[in-house]
Amino acid sequence: MRIEAVIFDLDGVIVDTAVFHYQAWQQLAHEFGFEFSEKHNERLKGVSRLESLEILLEVGGIVIHSDEEKEKLATKKNNWYRELILKMTPGDLLPGAKEFLQELKSEGYKIAIGSSSKNAATILERIGYLDYFDAIVDGNKIKNSKPDPEVFLKAAAELGIKPENCVVFEDAQAGIEAAIRAGMKTIGVGSPETLSEADVVIPNLKEAGIAIFSKLI
Repeated sequence: MRIEAVIFDLDGVIVDTAVFHYQAWQQLAHEFGFEFSEKHNERLKGVSRLESLEILLEVGGIVIHSDEEKEKLATKKNNWYRELILKMTPGDLLPGAKEFLQELKSEGYKIAIGSSSKNAATILERIGYLDYFDAIVDGNKIKNSKPDPEVFLKAAAELGIKPENCVVFEDAQAGIEAAIRAGMKTIGVGSPETLSEADVVIPNLKEAGIAIFSKLI
């Protein structure tokens, strides 16, 4: 087994847009007249926009049957979120991301984004790293969100690399499960307790480097 490609989740790994998502969901909750706490927000990690909306509505005790109305609410939230991410700069890269991406590029690895976010390209453009990635597979290209392996399998296909020769960096349990189901190696970024199924767990990308791939064999 040889690692030829690295696939990154975006939010929580390369950048931290969680605070922007939270602010936008909070704004929507306030329109309905209830509080959406940070504890509630934890449940949204790694799930799609519409699934996140369902959780928010459940928390608020709000019942909406119309799919069209739900789509309108999700779009409203996303418009608020986009206003926030358009203010992002290269300074929003998480610690260690810049150095690790540069190392991967210099060593000839293929690099991709595998994210359920529909704003991945916008975020990468704002932080000045769009050209670093050989493939970007996000919520605009997939039908099934994590833990379904679709996003990672599509990324591998776009890179032209077999799944078994890919390693995924993820900060969410659903993402680790998706990568495992795709037949890929996994490196969790965050807490060992939360990401216990990953092959290796590191606190952030400052602890990454291609030397870490030796632990996957």
